[in-house]
Amino acid sequence: MGEKMELSRQQQKSKQTKDRIFRAAKQILKKKGYEELSIKNICEEAGVSNGSFYHHFKTKDDLLSYYIEEQPSINPELLEVPRNVDEAKIAIIRVYLNYVEYCRELGVEFISGYYNPKNQALNAAIRTERPYPIVTVQAYVEKAALAGVIRLNVDIESFTTDIRMIVIGNVFEWCLRSGDADIEGNMRRSLGKYLDSTVF
Repeated sequence: MGEKMELSRQQQKSKQTKDRIFRAAKQILKKKGYEELSIKNICEEAGVSNGSFYHHFKTKDDLLSYYIEEQPSINPELLEVPRNVDEAKIAIIRVYLNYVEYCRELGVEFISGYYNPKNQALNAAIRTERPYPIVTVQAYVEKAALAGVIRLNVDIESFTTDIRMIVIGNVFEWCLRSGDADIEGNMRRSLGKYLDSTVF
């Protein structure tokens, strides 16, 4: 029993350190941009050692991707096997509207820093783990297809790649306009059109 409590205290301490490192990265991104986001600067801002940083994260991009993936998860009931195609499309769009909400919470300055071509956390080709929303959507679509509720007219890899590019485009446009864009409306419209052309 005592061991379990100790582990939980250790995990709590670990999470607090990760949060402190993330807040430091967020401050640097907001004030100075991605170019100034070095591990040295993050450690100085957070008041932690390099060793502590590397204990929690492999690279600065790993730090950024960790927090993009830590977004609040969607209600699992929304992602049960859908009754029909329309329900499936609504659920997929809901996952990304949930992501949009999280982007708003993190703020346009942070997201603008994150959506940088130098950030390899965005590169699906070299990542070992894929971001949370696309994994959720892929699993959901595969489950619905297996149940015979929907079918795709493209393979699943093309489908998830296309969705990822649509989402990146919408978020980038929102950043480009310093948050002065209807990101929810744009996301709903562009994803809706894509899903209408691929999901039957």
